[in-house]
Amino acid sequence: MGTAAEILKPEGQETHSAGKGTRRGAAIGLLQKLGPGLITGASDDDPSGIATYSQVGARFGYGLLWTMVLTYPLMAAIQEVSARIGRVTGVGIAANLRKNYPKPLLYCVLFVVAVANIFNLGADIGAMGAAMQLVLPKTAGVFTVVFGVGSLAGIMLVPYSTYAKYLKWLTLSLFAYVGVVFFSHVSWLAVLHATVLPHLELTKENLTALIAVLGTTISPYLFFWQASQEVEEVRNNHGEKPLKRAPSQAEEQLGRIHVDTYLGMAFSNVVAFFIILTTAATLHAHGITEITTSAQAAQALEPLAGRFAFVLFVGGIVGTGLLAVPILAASVCYGVGEACRWKTSLERKPAEAIRFYAAITVATLIGLLLNFIHIDPVKALFWAAILNGIVAAPLMAVIMAMASNRKVMGKLAIPSYLKTMGWIATAVMFCACIGVIWTWK
Repeated sequence: MGTAAEILKPEGQETHSAGKGTRRGAAIGLLQKLGPGLITGASDDDPSGIATYSQVGARFGYGLLWTMVLTYPLMAAIQEVSARIGRVTGVGIAANLRKNYPKPLLYCVLFVVAVANIFNLGADIGAMGAAMQLVLPKTAGVFTVVFGVGSLAGIMLVPYSTYAKYLKWLTLSLFAYVGVVFFSHVSWLAVLHATVLPHLELTKENLTALIAVLGTTISPYLFFWQASQEVEEVRNNHGEKPLKRAPSQAEEQLGRIHVDTYLGMAFSNVVAFFIILTTAATLHAHGITEITTSAQAAQALEPLAGRFAFVLFVGGIVGTGLLAVPILAASVCYGVGEACRWKTSLERKPAEAIRFYAAITVATLIGLLLNFIHIDPVKALFWAAILNGIVAAPLMAVIMAMASNRKVMGKLAIPSYLKTMGWIATAVMFCACIGVIWTWK
């Protein structure tokens, strides 16, 4: 016989409780699947990305909201392909380039990505300093040094498995941009129209903005980072092996990669959508069409959307910067380390991978110093975007060929749907490169 509590329990309560438990378990299971894809997607909305999206929203209003819908399947596909390469082969993109392709191609790709990353890194550190200056009475230079050195210390002192947990929580800072919208007057009918009915004028200004958006959302460093993090996942989880050696793990791991990547990229594009929407509904609507930095966008928001919206925007800049700076520094160093056959792992202590951590230190410090030698940060970001756009298309073509090659991937070459979407993404980026050349005339 049951207890009095069990006898008196209303009919159906057990089923209801079991249902709640099932839903809770499913939610926890989903969160556990989120890792490299979520962090990669969130880092794509770094302070320089915020500046680009703010410029687009301020200059064109709702006119380019449709780009966030267009780029989502493209960036998700190429990121999934990159993640699969790392998980299947057990090494990153640079190591696979070294093993299977001419050395000059590898060195050219790494050089251009390294230059673009360092400019981007410096701009992000400077943007965090400038944003903090808006809310605290110190010079931007002080905050810039604090953020640069602090980010480097985090990489050097905190093991990756612990650091990744903090990175995952930092992604919550991106919700600030969703929250800002609710302090603004938005014409939702106009938003819907601009989102589902693409419109692009074939002018130099419009094409440059489109190229900037594509270069911001589909960046080479993200390919290197996500592939390398899948390699880290293999190293750090007992019993897991590269899928070429353990094909029995393929169904579970490739399913996880698919969910993680598509949710991470969706998160990235939703946030980017709301940054464009916020600046369109506030700055553009009030005739402010020239924004050059993310901090300037935050400052311009305060009189239009209120103090709380301004603080949210600043908090988002700092949070995304803390998320993106370690990824920008480490992603290219994974590539350089793999090319040079160094020990490359953020899980190792600095003494165990001296050259890898030395490269990260050099990259971060150069990026930090760029803020103090009178280089125009807007021009630096422009040239970084140009370099990213130029290198992205050929690199994507190599990645697609690599992921389709059974010599590299064994029996786990990418399926037809990924081939289709990946090559479409590559074609779009090639068109963007042509557009860049056209705008230079």
